[in-house]
Amino acid sequence: MRRLVLLRWWTIAGQLAAIAFAHWVVGAYLRLAPMLAAVSMLVVFNSVTALHLNRRHSVSSRELFAQLCVDFSALTVLLYFSGGAGNPLASLYLLPIAFAAVILPPPLAWVLALIGVGLYSLLTVYRVPLTVADYLRANALHLFGMWFTYALSALVIVWFLVQMTASIRRRDRELAEAREQALRNERIVALGSLAAGAAHELGTPLGTLAILVEELLDDPATPESQRISLLTMQNELVRCKHSITSLAARAGEARAEGGRPLGLDQWLQECIDAWRRSPRAVAIDLLLEGPRPAPRVLTETTIEQAWRNLLDNAAKASSAPIACHCHWGGQELSMRIRDQGPGFPPEVIAAAGRSFLATGHAGTGIGLFLAFSAIERHGGSLELVNPPEGGAEVHLRLPLERLRAVTPGAPEPGAPQAPSAEPARAASAAHPS
Repeated sequence: MRRLVLLRWWTIAGQLAAIAFAHWVVGAYLRLAPMLAAVSMLVVFNSVTALHLNRRHSVSSRELFAQLCVDFSALTVLLYFSGGAGNPLASLYLLPIAFAAVILPPPLAWVLALIGVGLYSLLTVYRVPLTVADYLRANALHLFGMWFTYALSALVIVWFLVQMTASIRRRDRELAEAREQALRNERIVALGSLAAGAAHELGTPLGTLAILVEELLDDPATPESQRISLLTMQNELVRCKHSITSLAARAGEARAEGGRPLGLDQWLQECIDAWRRSPRAVAIDLLLEGPRPAPRVLTETTIEQAWRNLLDNAAKASSAPIACHCHWGGQELSMRIRDQGPGFPPEVIAAAGRSFLATGHAGTGIGLFLAFSAIERHGGSLELVNPPEGGAEVHLRLPLERLRAVTPGAPEPGAPQAPSAEPARAASAAHPS
């Protein structure tokens, strides 16, 4: 409809130019009063339509049909007072019919075509003759008018069809993305159901193992060499129990209740430090860059889990140190995680975020899938890259708008600040496993 309104404004300008040209240049005798009245009514109608569109986004087929009928009526009035069907501009009747064939249901398009044929037929009988003093000049102008009408019709039809085709392709692409997102959400819901069932079933065996470990630690006959392993096992069981009990909180539904307001740099540092304490950790070279003080955000558990999954994948790929470069501005956080492993298989890069394809490091691919889902749910993006010099690299971009926390009396996050003199660097040796 917006394209139709825009095209009608151009049509109104063309009608006024044609009337002025025929009256003052060609010297044709025209009844200006009714013709200008028809153009004025079209201006008022198009203005009302434009205001109406600003309040509504959807337009029915019947409304479009009525709009094209108004165009037919205005064109008929102008042609009636300027020679009827003998006017070379009478071929402009084809434009509304072409638009109707594209945007209207077939029944309405056929009705509009019949209306156009009927009006054109009436103009062959009922018309005000167009009189010009110079007959030879009038004949030449008539031929020019026929050429101009054909050229104009061809250009307008091509423009309109190209715009409509682009809109249809964009709509189809958006529908495909929506279907893909719906399938991804279904998989996440299925994973959540499986996780809830697994958590319920694991509670009993984990409790049994915890009791057995505690009894072995209390037994004086347990060798000291085994106590170290038992303590490690006990700590891991506590971690498992904590993960199970906090499963509901990790769904990300109660971010406002559970999120803590923190500086972005502090949040990143805490997440990396927590990962360093896990048995899977390897040495990591961390670089934090950005304006200080950093924007304040509300911590989000699903984002933290996504970062841990990415770091776990990098640690599985190679025991060599991981490089993690984080940079933020006022609106976005970018993160690059690079390992020295064999790189991502091509099929993993092609299907990243859409299916559970293992990255080739004895994994299932679920962690990478969940990382993609968490980042995209917060408006970010994740890209898998195999650098030419070897290894694998993950590029993460995350807008801070949805995570931003504004505290009373504090400056607006993201306001211009002096950049830090020295980026925060940290390195750690691999945690013994």
